[in-house]
Amino acid sequence: MVDIAENLAEVRGRMAAAATAAARSPEDVALVAVSKVQPAEAVEQALAAGQRVFGENRVQEAKAKFPALRAVHPDLRLHLIGPLQTNKVKEALALFDVIETLDRPKLARALAKEAEKSGHWPDCFIQVNTGEEPQKAGIMPRDADAFIADCRDQGLTIKGLMCIPPVDEAAALHFAFLREIARRNSTSDAPLALSMGMSGDYETAIRFGADLVRVGTGVFGPRPVKPAA
Repeated sequence: MVDIAENLAEVRGRMAAAATAAARSPEDVALVAVSKVQPAEAVEQALAAGQRVFGENRVQEAKAKFPALRAVHPDLRLHLIGPLQTNKVKEALALFDVIETLDRPKLARALAKEAEKSGHWPDCFIQVNTGEEPQKAGIMPRDADAFIADCRDQGLTIKGLMCIPPVDEAAALHFAFLREIARRNSTSDAPLALSMGMSGDYETAIRFGADLVRVGTGVFGPRPVKPAA
């Protein structure tokens, strides 16, 4: 049995140590517990241990799992950390507090249109494909500055940037790259936060300025294995 409360305590301790070593306040780094493919019971254990911020990859999975949990825990915050199709924008805005995967102009227009209609303007992070990987979502770095400006012009609340480094490259290089893009696009009125770092590299990400880290297996253990058909 996975002890989720114990895992959370360990992750939080390691986050705090990494922040302190980087001369940062541990309170400045938030943990997004990645609960994709985990059952509601696992999320309930994390909630009982004080965790309130969760990340989900798919709109339909979140829709099946989180409304009932939010009814009991109204302070719960839910982040979409997987790709968002434009035909799912309306459902996504009804479910998620934060969209971390804004990655293309068509999606930005759909989000702005639906937000205007619903009156719910979620916090958004722009996903940057720092490794320029063709199979991976995210705006290309060369287009990031113009895309950030365009999203702001449409009224979207751009809170920060997110990246997922290539698995075969040093994550630190990509974290530094994302930090530089954020630096040059931040203003005193609209500083850009950084969502970067997962179970294997979140301490490095904190050293490079991560404001949010997305940790799944470090909290919930290995993903459940689906039975064979």
